[in-house]
Amino acid sequence: MARMKVDGACHCGAIRCEANINTDYVVLCHCTDCQTFSSAPYRASVPVKAENFSLTGRPTEYVKIGGSGKEVAVAFCGVCGTALFSTALAREERTRFNLRLGWIRQRAELPPKRQGFCDSALPWAFDVRDVERVPRR
Repeated sequence: MARMKVDGACHCGAIRCEANINTDYVVLCHCTDCQTFSSAPYRASVPVKAENFSLTGRPTEYVKIGGSGKEVAVAFCGVCGTALFSTALAREERTRFNLRLGWIRQRAELPPKRQGFCDSALPWAFDVRDVERVPRR
């Protein structure tokens, strides 16, 4: 088990976090909900236990029905829109948070170890090595 302390902030800085994560659980999700929420072909995230996660600022939450049939809170910054995490809707059930990697400062050090919902994956999402790279200007 590889533990790592991470921190992050939304784009505007209104919401910040610190977490102690297990890097073995970084995952890409190809489900259609993650595609829609992220406006991307997949979403990268890592779970963290509530006791290993601290948050400053007040996220906005959207409630959806998860694959389990339970209500899930999907949190984002109400100012800049940065996707932050998902968790159980009921406060007493918030024992785990699924942190989105986009707002984690150490995201480049967190390669995914698994992929889920691959049946929903866009056919080109698995290999973009041959896609032309546009130079930074």
